Amino acid sequence: MRFAKVTAALLAVSAAFGSEVPAQQKQKIDPARVDGTVKSAFPTAPADWQARLTPDETMQQCSAANNTPPAATFETIQARARASIQYPADGKFVGNWKAGEGLAQSGYGLRFTDTTPNRVNGGNCYACHQITKQEVSYGTIGPSLLQYGKARNFSEADAKRAYEKIYDPHASFPCSLMPRFGTNKVLTIAQIVDIVALLMSPDSPANK
Repeated sequence: MRFAKVTAALLAVSAAFGSEVPAQQKQKIDPARVDGTVKSAFPTAPADWQARLTPDETMQQCSAANNTPPAATFETIQARARASIQYPADGKFVGNWKAGEGLAQSGYGLRFTDTTPNRVNGGNCYACHQITKQEVSYGTIGPSLLQYGKARNFSEADAKRAYEKIYDPHASFPCSLMPRFGTNKVLTIAQIVDIVALLMSPDSPANK
């Protein structure tokens, strides 16, 4: 039912933009109309969840620039993202790669209708990336991450950069298509550290 609502919303947005009209004839659509269409797909969402349907400042700026912001906006978005990052209290960026693999495989999370207690969110990393040779089902929106740590000599500095990229990708590349897992509270710090381990641990299947 949830996916049916999302699909209906996407179709409505597509219709609002007039997908059947040649590009040179398309009219500019009021963003409020699109936002209203998206919100109407989730009429029973609780108030704390509804806030996610409203684009924040970063998303507004990226949308206005078609994800190619001018230099000044680029720097503003990047600075905001860097300021949002919270780091592990113990300063360690490489956790348990086995736990990280489980998180990479899981697409669960952000379901306001869920009644399952204590079920944790996943990262759904394979939806966009190839990570291990064993996994044959993966997306190609993002780059392959095979041998990610090995290619970087398993350096601590690169583990930190990987953590920051997962926490808020706008910190390294503003208007990235990658979700802001930390800033948007999709994953916890501990979970992000475990996903970094999947990428950076010498024992991880990602580096074999």
